[in-house]
Amino acid sequence: MSRRPGEREQLALFRALPAEDMALRDAQDLMAYPFFSLAKSRRVVPIRFEAGAVSLTVEGVPEHGIATIWDADVLIWAASQIVQARDEGRPTSRLMAATPYEILRFTQRGTGQTEYLALRASLDRLQSTTVQTSIRQAGRRMHRFSWINEWRDCVRPDGRSAGIELILPDWFYSGVIDNALVLTLDRTYFQLTGGIERWLYRLVRKHGGRQRSGWRFELRYLHAKSGSLQRYRDFALHVRALAERQSLPGYRLVIERIGTADWLAFRRDDAACLSTGPVEQAVDGVGMGSGDHRHEAREIGGAALGRSPAPNPLEPARDKGLGLP
Repeated sequence: MSRRPGEREQLALFRALPAEDMALRDAQDLMAYPFFSLAKSRRVVPIRFEAGAVSLTVEGVPEHGIATIWDADVLIWAASQIVQARDEGRPTSRLMAATPYEILRFTQRGTGQTEYLALRASLDRLQSTTVQTSIRQAGRRMHRFSWINEWRDCVRPDGRSAGIELILPDWFYSGVIDNALVLTLDRTYFQLTGGIERWLYRLVRKHGGRQRSGWRFELRYLHAKSGSLQRYRDFALHVRALAERQSLPGYRLVIERIGTADWLAFRRDDAACLSTGPVEQAVDGVGMGSGDHRHEAREIGGAALGRSPAPNPLEPARDKGLGLP
C-alpha cells in the first residue's frame, strides 16, 4: 500500500533570502483584527471577536499560550520575503526555509542563545495557536488554521544545523500574495517595545495610512477593539502617554474631548521621515486587539500561568471610528 504524500511533499521549497534591509510587509487583516495577545505574560484565555459578518476566535494551549504580537514578527518576516520574491518574479511557496540568524537579524533582535531560544518559543506558540475566522470566507463559513502548520530543525549529513523549515497556512499565504491586502511598515516598528504601542501603530497604519484627513476613534471603542485586559482607566492612561511621547513613527496622535467622550485622533506627520507606502485600498472601520501587561518585561518562555481574566467585550457600534473632517 503506497503512503499518501504529506503536505511537505506536495510543496516546493522556498528559500528565504538573508535581507536585513528588505521592506517590512504586513497583512492588513492581521493589523485590523485581534489575532494576537498583547501581553508578555502567558495568555490562555481565548480571544473572541464579533463585528457584523466578521467572526474570529483565537485559542492557545496551556503549555505555550496564545501567540503574541512579538511572535507575529515571524509572520512579518515571512510576508516580506514572499512579497519581495513575488515582485522580483521568483517562485514562492508556503514551505519556507531560513536560518534562525536570518530571521533574528531581520526582526532587529540579538543573535545570542537567549534570542535563539525565544525564537523557538515563538515558533511553538505560532504553531500551537489556532484561529477560527469568517474573514475572507464566503458568507458565514469558517476557516480554522494555525499560524504555522508545522516547523522543524534541519540537519546536514555531517550533523551541523542547516536552519529551519516551516509551513505557512493557506489563509495567511493567500492574503500575502494578494497585493491589495498588504501594507508596508516603518523600519522602526521592531523597536516599539510595548504590546499596546505595537498594536496601536498597526491600527493607525491600517486606518490612517497616508490619508491627509486622518482618522479618529473614541477611546472606549479603542479599548474594546484592542481586547486589552487592562481596566479602561489604565488603558486610557497608556494611550495618553503614547500620544504625549509621539512614539509612533510617521503619525501624530492627539487626544480630543468631544462632548463627554475622549477620542484619539491621528494623521500622518509630514515632518516625520515615514518609510511606509500608501494605503493600497480604502480603510474600513474595524481594528484589532488582545491583552497587555504594561509592567511585565520578561520574555515568554517558561513563565507561570497568570490569573484568568474576563473574556473580551463584544464589538461596540461601528460609528465610534470616524474619518477626520
